Amino acid sequence: MSRSWYAFIGGDDPTRSQSYIKLTIKHQCLCGNQICAIYAADNGSHPEEPLSANLQRYIKDALHTGQLQPEFPFDAKKFVYLRY
Repeated sequence: MSRSWYAFIGGDDPTRSQSYIKLTIKHQCLCGNQICAIYAADNGSHPEEPLSANLQRYIKDALHTGQLQPEFPFDAKKFVYLRY
């Protein structure tokens, strides 16, 4: 399945696909305390619902640590980026 980048547009639950919209430009996010973008299964304007269990865990870990996820190994493909 193909994947795309999705920007967080707000909402009460950052683990819901309706809280994201597909990006058409490259994001400029790294670390921070708010979700910026996720790399998720492509389903058009919003990511596939529900987000995978791994992606939901990465989102929760990112908010807890303030770091890109997955954090380890360091050279792993990142699926969650944050911003301030």
